[in-house]
Amino acid sequence: MSSKRIMSGMRPTGRLHLGHYFGALSNWIKFQGQYQSFFSIVDWHALTTKFQNTREVEPNIWEIALDWLCVGIDPEVATVYVQSAVPEIAELHLLLSMFTPHNWVEREPTLKDMVKMLDSDESAAKEKVTYGLLGYPVLMASDILTFKGELVPVGKDQESHLEFARDVARRFNNFYNVDFFPEPKPEFTTTPLLKGVDGQKMGKSFNNDIKIADTEEDTIAKVKKAITDRTRIAKSDPGHTNLCEVPWPLYQIFASDKALLEKVKVDCESAAIGCVDCKVQLAGLINEYFRPMREKRKALASDPDQVRKIIEHGNLKARKVASQTLHDVREIMGMINW
Repeated sequence: MSSKRIMSGMRPTGRLHLGHYFGALSNWIKFQGQYQSFFSIVDWHALTTKFQNTREVEPNIWEIALDWLCVGIDPEVATVYVQSAVPEIAELHLLLSMFTPHNWVEREPTLKDMVKMLDSDESAAKEKVTYGLLGYPVLMASDILTFKGELVPVGKDQESHLEFARDVARRFNNFYNVDFFPEPKPEFTTTPLLKGVDGQKMGKSFNNDIKIADTEEDTIAKVKKAITDRTRIAKSDPGHTNLCEVPWPLYQIFASDKALLEKVKVDCESAAIGCVDCKVQLAGLINEYFRPMREKRKALASDPDQVRKIIEHGNLKARKVASQTLHDVREIMGMINW
């Protein structure tokens, strides 16, 4: 295993869906065997836009922990922790904010994206921006730098999100004439574009997602609603897989047998199978893929003490690393470690 550290996290906003799995978790599972991995449930980040619903955070932490563990995030290999259980992150956030220019924060793309989540009306959204949300980019940088993360898994369209953390690391190093914080680099991941059943981007807020933890019956019901080829009116009409908005891209992910994929294509384009039957078959493939994970999730959910011990152990491991980083930062800054 490489000595390099990789860091990533997710906001606890509810159960995870296929987009989270194929866009992030499947890559984390690969990386945890290659690098020293730190995976955080970033609950403080959730508060920046969900401060009126704080009671939802704790149950959502539980849901994410179950999802992570059931898909294969290994707490014996990776450090899995809750952000708020590592107070050193908050102190580093405070210290880094002291010398981070205000205009750096305002031009940060991540902040702009977060503001849009507050209200569809731009002027109304700006009125809802809190001090905590304004500091979101610095907190995100602190998440990475607390663990001296050298790599962060991102898609190519997200590289700009890391620029802020690099700028902060560079400014600290230059200001104190040290080579302390590594400048985090992107570990590019290939993320398939997954649409929700309505053809929009898959997301919990759109109520169009297929969740990792869905029952098999729920999965079938959701897939049956998926948008297909809008030009195909009758079952006897030939279909066009290139126009099939949701099921065909999912078939390309879940049909590991190329012969099956080709058969689906031929059957669709020759009208040998209707869209409903085709979607039921797809739901079967999805259920088959996630069945072992869902069974593991049920077992974990039935033993909350075990899950709590796993998270508490991860929190302790994370604090050990974070405490050393903060101790060193305070010494570099000339502050006494009381």
